Amino acid sequence: MTRRFVTLAWAAAAATYLLIILGAIVRITGSGLGCGEHWPLCNGSLLPPLDLPTMIEYGHRLAAAAVTVLVVALAVVGSRESGRPVRASYLALVLLIVQIALGAITVKLALPAWTVILHLGTAMLILAALLVAARPAPAPGTPGLRPGLVAAVLGFVTVLLGALTANMGAAGACTGFPLCNGQIMPSGALAHIQWTHRLFAYGLTAYLLWWVWKTRAPGARHSLYLVLVQVGVAAAMVLLGLPPALQALHVAVGAGVWAGLVLAAR
Repeated sequence: MTRRFVTLAWAAAAATYLLIILGAIVRITGSGLGCGEHWPLCNGSLLPPLDLPTMIEYGHRLAAAAVTVLVVALAVVGSRESGRPVRASYLALVLLIVQIALGAITVKLALPAWTVILHLGTAMLILAALLVAARPAPAPGTPGLRPGLVAAVLGFVTVLLGALTANMGAAGACTGFPLCNGQIMPSGALAHIQWTHRLFAYGLTAYLLWWVWKTRAPGARHSLYLVLVQVGVAAAMVLLGLPPALQALHVAVGAGVWAGLVLAAR
């Protein structure tokens, strides 16, 4: 791959990561309808009056436009080359088109939970595709590749369950940490949602501990460090009553965990 392609891929991945965090800020601040139910315009205008919710949502849309430019540019540059990174750049472009459609549907339907969750999941897949484009593929039969794929799948399911927890209003259903309301088997639908998210997070932690012990792979070790930080942030978030800053940090570290798992699985 040429240096220009690799640089574009890393730039697009970094911009996508920041867009995911900004999307979380939109949700946490309740700014998802800061532009009303208008799309692609904002409150019926290209340059709307900017109160705080509108500024947050409009900033998210502008960041999404920047990601679009970078992903399209990456696919154009990659069209002159071949190989797995180029195919990954094309996949990122297809996923981006799906993401744009989901964004429009989310706004038009006034933020139903299922579209918000799909929106985040697709953003994570775009980030993964861009990271695959940015890094050379490992040699066939590289030790640790299959465990890395298993860890990535566990991580992705954990992310989706986290989005479900946040968007179904289940974030406060489990008080205390590491148990849920002091129980191993909590009662109530919302508590079950959050507890399932926690169990997958605990399972991912245990799996990474095994992977590090088994292979000493640097990618596994770095991913484990990020997961431990994420568990610490989650514990603080629950014990302190879900402060918005920690909610945003939880998403930021979670996206970092996902990126680390993708890179470790390369």
